[in-house]
Amino acid sequence: MRILLAVSTLSAGGAERMASEFVNERAARNDQVALLTLSGSGSDHYALDPRVRRIGLDLLWESRNLWQSIASNLRRGRMIRHVAKTFSPDIVLSFIEQTNIRVLAGLLGTGIPIIVSERTDPRHYRVGRSWEAARRLLYPMACAVVVQTEAVAGWAAEFVPKHKVRVIPNFVRTLPPVPDNQEREQLIIAMGRLDRYKGFDLLIRSFAASRAGKEGWRLIILGEGTEREHLEMLIRELGLTAQVNLPGVVAEPAEWLAQALIFAFPSRLEGFPNALLEAMGMGCAVVASDCPSGPGEIVKHGEDGLLVPVDDAFKFTAALDLLVEHPELAEALGEAAQTVRKRFSAGRIMGQWDNLISNIAC
Repeated sequence: MRILLAVSTLSAGGAERMASEFVNERAARNDQVALLTLSGSGSDHYALDPRVRRIGLDLLWESRNLWQSIASNLRRGRMIRHVAKTFSPDIVLSFIEQTNIRVLAGLLGTGIPIIVSERTDPRHYRVGRSWEAARRLLYPMACAVVVQTEAVAGWAAEFVPKHKVRVIPNFVRTLPPVPDNQEREQLIIAMGRLDRYKGFDLLIRSFAASRAGKEGWRLIILGEGTEREHLEMLIRELGLTAQVNLPGVVAEPAEWLAQALIFAFPSRLEGFPNALLEAMGMGCAVVASDCPSGPGEIVKHGEDGLLVPVDDAFKFTAALDLLVEHPELAEALGEAAQTVRKRFSAGRIMGQWDNLISNIAC
């Protein structure tokens, strides 16, 4: 089968990682696969199987006004159409809303089957009125709209025929063996883009107020983003420079997770968080905000992790304290959390994609 997958970039991020994992998996089955990005390939963070054809259009630039924006999007649409007609795929997959819209518009009239996938919670993540209108106009033209949670499926079914809406979550990538708890440190790990949606400001304040912050634990937040300067200032203001570290993007986050007893996930908004899946797969005791959407469909509160209300620093602190004060509870939650390796295995999730693609492309 010939498959073309389109995504905005291949820089560090959950959707980008899933795109790379998907094409690598299909290439390993001897499918002819191409990965198209609107960016160039210079910012690539994820490695691709050498059998995957990499197409970087380098078409992401700022527009100075409305007319320039329209002209730029028309050019992007023409380039997407040219690539698709040249590669001649049996099916096109597209990730992330703006890329989805550009792909659907660019391939109008070609007859190429298209599956689009939302990777956030569009009920809360706003992309602007024009993009919202375009999404509602064009998504019904896709062969299928893939979302990651049942909650978002309800949103999609409001304007897309219900039979076209499919729920397919992320899968847990291949992880190393889980270490014994004795090998772990008094360490709390968090990871994700350093932006407001991820809630790391709340985490830093909660850590400062917790027993962990007062008893010599460390907090490491992996990732990069626009909030770095603000977070570094907050760390200095709270006198935490010796305990809190922001190392940036790392190549192998599982190696860091293997050192930590606790994983903190304070997000205000999510799609279906890879970071949370990986942390649970590595046996960390997790404290996660019950944000829209994802954590509530992954974590079983009190069984394999703890869920707290969104933006509630007091309850987040209390949950951290509970795990610090009761290491036996943290160990039990971390052990139970490892079942995500089976619940969200690559084989199980890719099987859902396989069924969808085979039904549409045949």
